[in-house]
Amino acid sequence: MPYLILVTIVWAFSFSLIGQYLAGKVDSDFAVLMRVAIAALVFIPFTRWRNLPWRLLGGFWLAGALQFGVTYLCLYRSFTVLTVPEVLLFTVLTPIYVTLLDDGLAKRFNPWALVAAGVAVTGGIIIRFHKIEGDYLIGFLLLQVANATFAAGQVLCRQLLAKYPTDVPLHNFFGHFFLGALVLALPSFLLFGDLAKLPQTTAQWGVLVWMGLFATALGMYWWVKGSTLVDAGTLAIMNELHVPAGLIVNLLIWNRDANLEKLALGGAVILASLWVNRLGRKLGRRMNRAGAAG
Repeated sequence: MPYLILVTIVWAFSFSLIGQYLAGKVDSDFAVLMRVAIAALVFIPFTRWRNLPWRLLGGFWLAGALQFGVTYLCLYRSFTVLTVPEVLLFTVLTPIYVTLLDDGLAKRFNPWALVAAGVAVTGGIIIRFHKIEGDYLIGFLLLQVANATFAAGQVLCRQLLAKYPTDVPLHNFFGHFFLGALVLALPSFLLFGDLAKLPQTTAQWGVLVWMGLFATALGMYWWVKGSTLVDAGTLAIMNELHVPAGLIVNLLIWNRDANLEKLALGGAVILASLWVNRLGRKLGRRMNRAGAAG
């Protein structure tokens, strides 16, 4: 859990930095490419290619392509047809995808994890619900693809590390994750990038470097590491905490308007979902012990 909380704080700052310095000013494909390229450079010196299960390495390439390739390319494009409140509203569905995908890959169904994810989604909607206007179907679909692939990437990494245990430390093969992301991010920039919208200021370059080093390289590493230390329900709920965390950062630093009552109520509901998930785990263990005793 500490890893996931730390990354949530880092990503909370990232949303504000993107909105202040990059959105609409720097080409989105270039921004994604820079994030992935910097992260890859951080891990490549430590990366091993031999004496590791090829399915593990291939899975990390796939996870990277999904979680940082497809996800971020869709996310940035959604801003062209949606307002920021609409984007935040439509991203609250990620916990549902995490729960369903984790259960699907494990060939099981945990209703309590799904209920807890649903409670967390409710909290996110309370915080970020706004009246939706205009033609938003394309943006909604783009964000559902982004939500699903972001969930799939983290669930896939979690399942791979459980299925193919190795004595090799995670940092020695995590570079494969970002190499997989580059497979999509580089061609996307070459095909669709706008050279007229490359970074022009020191602040823009600084934000890109910060995003690459902390939000992407260390952030994803800690998130994947943390995901292996919690159950699927907790992981799903942690995907929702970026909403109140991001709003708090925005409010404190940039003094953006925020409904404090909705923020407090929605945050309380999200925290309550952790209790629902813990209760479900306890009941599940009791039922398993009762079945074994019977």
